Amino acid sequence: MPFAPPPDWVIARRRAVGDRIREARLHANLTQERLAELAGMDRQAINRIEQGHSSPLLDNLIRIADALDVDLADLVR
Repeated sequence: MPFAPPPDWVIARRRAVGDRIREARLHANLTQERLAELAGMDRQAINRIEQGHSSPLLDNLIRIADALDVDLADLVR
């Protein structure tokens, strides 16, 4: 049985998390490529997360927060 798509409010929150990641990345003066390198991910994954097109795993959010030197809570508020 296929999963139902997430409700609109979940998608909106996912986009908000992506926006906060983008803001923190730009504040740190990092490109998506450099953030991906620091987080041990690929640039496309960072792009999909920032755009709200994919839901990042918790492990990846932890890696991104660490690479940006920000608290995880600040990205997911």
